[in-house]
Amino acid sequence: MTDSWRVAVLLGGTSAERDVSLASGRQVVRALRALGHQVWAVDIAQDWLDQEQEQALFAPGVSALPPALTAAGKPSGNPLHFLASARRQSVDLWFLALHGGLGEDGRIQALLDLTGIPYTGSGVLGSALAMDKDMTKRLLRLAHVPTPNWLMAPVSTQQVTQQLGWPVVVKPSKQGSTVGLSVVRRPEDLSAALALAREYDDEVMVEQFIPGRELTCPVLEVPVFQEGISSIQGSMAAMPSVEALSVGEIILQQGEIFDYAAKYQPGGAREVFPAALTFKQTQQIQTLALEAHQALKLSGYSRADFRMDASGQFWCLEINTLPGLTAMSLLPQAALAQGMSFESLIDRLCRLALQARPS
Repeated sequence: MTDSWRVAVLLGGTSAERDVSLASGRQVVRALRALGHQVWAVDIAQDWLDQEQEQALFAPGVSALPPALTAAGKPSGNPLHFLASARRQSVDLWFLALHGGLGEDGRIQALLDLTGIPYTGSGVLGSALAMDKDMTKRLLRLAHVPTPNWLMAPVSTQQVTQQLGWPVVVKPSKQGSTVGLSVVRRPEDLSAALALAREYDDEVMVEQFIPGRELTCPVLEVPVFQEGISSIQGSMAAMPSVEALSVGEIILQQGEIFDYAAKYQPGGAREVFPAALTFKQTQQIQTLALEAHQALKLSGYSRADFRMDASGQFWCLEINTLPGLTAMSLLPQAALAQGMSFESLIDRLCRLALQARPS
């Protein structure tokens, strides 16, 4: 690789997925440095980190429970504080290793657009649409991508019984990593589940529970200029093609949902890439993932999560615009199943951003 870039990796933040973001950021920082780039770690809840701060922040792993919202911290002073050093450092690229909340809902993307510096992942509109589960499902329906029936709170147990049936999944409308999510089997447990979800978001979704196999399919765009971007200033924007990566299956070791602990604790689940599906089934789920990516106006990369019911029907549950990049995350596993190392994946995400949003 001949290109060398100055990359600021945005991580941490104040969402309930802060710990996961730090774990993703640690992996990304290491990969970018191994590729020969000049890299800064930037915690948007704090500031640009020096070496000592970086080492201290990266030391803990992901705990079994998400951090309390009050413990995640608040940005110090003006929310633009972390942007102030970007021009001074002559940053070429923002790499978003953020998850949930402020980092994934379009607000950070809007700020970064104002800097004129390219960033990885989807833009403002796609990020905002995919973070809002209600809007996501409305657009999936329009694109003929099957998704479970749902209601938005407030809802009564009678409405749930008549329109969805039991059990149901209750979850915050704008959260990821199954934070605040409950499977509710009895009407008398609905109010407690709604209260838990409201701790993380004012809008709460009640969704039909689909029993079956847990599947996932990342989507990754293909840089037009595969051999490198020799001049960032002069790079010509081009429309990349899009490919679906290997379909994976999540096999839970306990419980019935791929929850926060199962995602980030060793032994919580076993991920199999590629999933044991027929060729036709694999093509079908890959097509649905691509259609979801396009319906939500996403760019760069995404990951669609599905359930496969007993009849073989696929149901799209949600779309992740900044899927995890930890050592255990699904996107890197899917890429590796197709012969793409973690460093190659990170390099590709950078090239897509530089190509799509030239300075």
